[in-house]
Amino acid sequence: MFRLAAIALGLLPFLIAEWVCSVRGIGLPDQSVDPFVGFDSVNPLFVANPETGRHEIAESRMLCFRPDSFQTLKPESEFRVFCLGGSTVQGRPYAIETAFTTWFELSLRAADPNRSFDVINCGGISYATYRLVPIMEEVLNYEPDLIVLYTGHNEFLEDRSYAKVKERSATTRQLLRQAKRSRIFNFAYSKWNQLLAWRQQVRPVLLPEEVETRLDYAGGLQLYHRDLAWQQGVVEHFDFNVRRMIALCRDRDVPIWLVDPVCNLRSSPPFKSQNRDNLQPDKKVEWDRLRNLASARFRTNVSGAIELLEAAMAIDDQHAGLAYDLGKAYETIGDMTLARQHFVRAKDLDICPLRLIEKQRERLHDIVVDLDVPLIDVNGMICRQSRHGIPGGFLLVDHVHPSISAHQDIAALLMETAVEVGIVKPSVGWQKRRAAAAAAHLAELGDRYYMEGQRRLEGLRAWSQGRVTMQREEAH
Repeated sequence: MFRLAAIALGLLPFLIAEWVCSVRGIGLPDQSVDPFVGFDSVNPLFVANPETGRHEIAESRMLCFRPDSFQTLKPESEFRVFCLGGSTVQGRPYAIETAFTTWFELSLRAADPNRSFDVINCGGISYATYRLVPIMEEVLNYEPDLIVLYTGHNEFLEDRSYAKVKERSATTRQLLRQAKRSRIFNFAYSKWNQLLAWRQQVRPVLLPEEVETRLDYAGGLQLYHRDLAWQQGVVEHFDFNVRRMIALCRDRDVPIWLVDPVCNLRSSPPFKSQNRDNLQPDKKVEWDRLRNLASARFRTNVSGAIELLEAAMAIDDQHAGLAYDLGKAYETIGDMTLARQHFVRAKDLDICPLRLIEKQRERLHDIVVDLDVPLIDVNGMICRQSRHGIPGGFLLVDHVHPSISAHQDIAALLMETAVEVGIVKPSVGWQKRRAAAAAAHLAELGDRYYMEGQRRLEGLRAWSQGRVTMQREEAH
């Protein structure tokens, strides 16, 4: 007892300090300011229209957003949802009319016709998490009942730099996760980071008000090179901003759901590949010989082609295109486990990463565990619906964008969660009402809507492959 009392006495000052910090609101994780980037200016996404009595997406923001609106004076019975993210949320290559936000709203209304539901689409083309934070801060002023966040694919698009970010091991991240439960630790950790920033003269990078990606201009693809330190900075920034948006929602007592994004593995080759650094010229010659020979042999002897590709992999395992070739080869002989492994590797080795990489997905799952946030597993759903569990084919129209039917499936997944948490209690016959409402909605769109979607898809393919011809000077 004496020893236990001595230990308790030694811990008492720390317990008292922790209690004082809690009472005074000291030691919460500091997520008020982005230490990585800032903006020249930030204008509201929504502006009030006195004539309609609605808040509407501002005309100046239509370059990246599609028209949507909500009533300025929220009806007492209305359940209001804001969906934030990139072009997938917007429904590209089509538009809001066939995005999951529309199907989710139709489902809610069909489930409970006596209530009012409004699902507002805040999907911005090429919008990364750091651009979504100001939108989150804004929409939290509009009385939301739920926020849905679908993000992750756009983090590598804009040109920005980071101070040196050291990659933490899984053990270190776990220790930090536990330590951040302490107010004293958070307070000391914040002061230490401020001191480091002051010593290193770290200043946030100022970005323009609207998105300017590397691929928006001619030669954009050539600007991408292997840079693992920069990649780690992007991952840390992604983690920071997702946590920051969750903290903003919790400060306002607004529920937030995170979506685990899906991307095309089977039918989307890497956008840019690069041999490993310091590959010797003679090794490069042999590597080229093996890959070319494998390509010639593929149609007649797939197993032999795999042997050649594996030999090339032993020389250079950092080439995304080679990993994709192996994925296709293993898929051909029916070894789907190895096929998937190589498809994922090809995605993560892509020098121009237009798809969420697995380090981001791991962080997303860590956040879900750390902060106890609902996860809408779109990736898992599409995998289950895909041949051999490898996303691709008709469910995805390109490298990341779901088809219209897949958007309906995403809405169904959201609906399942809405029922589970008690947002809505579906009445009898609601699924038939939903099907009828969806059919009527599709009939109203007309052929022009789909033709415009196909036109955007062709433009999107040209953009992602670096085939844009506009010079930067032409845009200013």
